[in-house]
Amino acid sequence: MSEWKAKRFWKAANFVPETGGFAIQLDGRPLRTPANTPVVVPTEAMAKAVAAEWDAQEDQIDPLSMPMTRSANAALDKVAHQFDEVAELIAAYGDTDLLCYRATTPVSLIERQCDAWDPLLAWAKENFGVEMTVTSGVMPVSQPSATTTRFRSVVAELNSFQLTGFHDLVSLSGSLVIGLAATRDHGTPEELWNTSRIDEIWQEEQWGKDDEASIQAEKKRAAFLHAYEFFHICA
Repeated sequence: MSEWKAKRFWKAANFVPETGGFAIQLDGRPLRTPANTPVVVPTEAMAKAVAAEWDAQEDQIDPLSMPMTRSANAALDKVAHQFDEVAELIAAYGDTDLLCYRATTPVSLIERQCDAWDPLLAWAKENFGVEMTVTSGVMPVSQPSATTTRFRSVVAELNSFQLTGFHDLVSLSGSLVIGLAATRDHGTPEELWNTSRIDEIWQEEQWGKDDEASIQAEKKRAAFLHAYEFFHICA
């Protein structure tokens, strides 16, 4: 038996001003999320992007071809209803930030990490007033309580749509500092993504690429770039 797929049932997608932003419509009828929430997004740019994804659908609807729609749905159906929990989860990355855990050997990798990660930690200190403890190895190290408190307050200032994008920027990179840098345009998204993969890139240089790992890395890279775009289209 062939798998059933939803088919296109509308002629045109558009958007109209709505309280709190812009409502997406299909043939003049409100678009709704899987949880039946009206799709109202915060900016005209995001509304255009979501409507364009629906207009681009052909006979059969392909959700994988609509990343803006999927992120907007996540913001409305999930993050908006669990904001405090999601904010706390992401802020906690500051306690175990990738940039604070350095290799013990070889010297070439240690130097590469220092060259890329030390400037980001200095940027975080200058812009957020945080001191971060750096260690060698993988044993957990505690960050100053003032640092974790500051990070929590910064994350709490985001709205549900911003937090949706920020969640992926942080979780995919493994670094709250890299996520914050992405939201402040401190470096291009490609540069920041590569900065988060210094260890993996070094391993590839030593031993060659693994095809399966490369495929997964490319999927994560695409998701990181999308999260960057989604965050910046929120305002």
